[in-house]
Amino acid sequence: MDLKFSVIVPVYNRPQEVDELLESLTKQGFQDDFEVLIVEDGSENSSEEIVKKYTSQLNLNYFYKENSGAGASRNYGMQRASGNYFIILDSDVIVPPQYLSEVKKALEENYTDAFGGPDTAHPNFTALQKAINYSMTSVLTTGGIRGKKKSVGKFQPRSFNLGLSQIAFNKTRGFDNLKIGEDIDLTFRLWESSFETQLIENAFVYHKRRSTIKQFFKQTFSFGTARPILNKKYPETAKLTYWFPSLFIIGIDIAIIALFFGYWQLLIFYGGYFTCIFLDSLIQNKNLKVALLSIVTTITQFYGYGLGFLESKFLKK
Repeated sequence: MDLKFSVIVPVYNRPQEVDELLESLTKQGFQDDFEVLIVEDGSENSSEEIVKKYTSQLNLNYFYKENSGAGASRNYGMQRASGNYFIILDSDVIVPPQYLSEVKKALEENYTDAFGGPDTAHPNFTALQKAINYSMTSVLTTGGIRGKKKSVGKFQPRSFNLGLSQIAFNKTRGFDNLKIGEDIDLTFRLWESSFETQLIENAFVYHKRRSTIKQFFKQTFSFGTARPILNKKYPETAKLTYWFPSLFIIGIDIAIIALFFGYWQLLIFYGGYFTCIFLDSLIQNKNLKVALLSIVTTITQFYGYGLGFLESKFLKK
């Protein structure tokens, strides 16, 4: 297959992020032509002037539309793309110079109609951003489901770094109108349509993510609320492991209450776990501040996802 890439980037009120992403795309060591489509999703703080800076360096198209959410904006871009393989990126990522070359190489060696790539932290990211990245990608926290290893079963691509063929888009019609969990929903519909997905480990992106603990909590809460909705829609995909964050935070609360009654033994488990988090993050990041913050971000992640899961499971109709 003669691959022709179209890079689709939805954006909402984040011109600075678009600037950094487009700059990284100008540095691609990629010999083939590719196009970039920026889809402004009803932003009040427009990226149009930023985009104009790069029109002489990139095959670049800018679209402004009414706000309808990221999924609909991605579909909007894919409907207007001229390539036959779409690469979906979030606006808060930076791509390394070899990114497109790694995607093409992997697809030529093992073609699939969809792929996902991992994310990591850039050396210049803040300590908090690195800690959030650790919590979101570590085997000790998420079990490696976001691309840290291959042995995670069938890989579910995430929309911050996702590839989709034009054929698969036409068959599935792209992202559904879900506000949360739309990328996982797309993966399930791809599988139902007999399309294969794969993880391209070398096609990683630098993912800035949320820059405050409060924003990170809201993001993980949203992830948690999505899972029961997806479990109900696709009951065959439900797993016991999706309950772990909720059970984990319930256990912490019970351990704290038990401490007031003189029972400290339950806290030993959690103390040991967070010690492992600290040491593993310290080894990976070689930074004491990042290691300490990794405990905070891991707690935030578990409480965000766990509470979101419980609310969606039991309180929302």
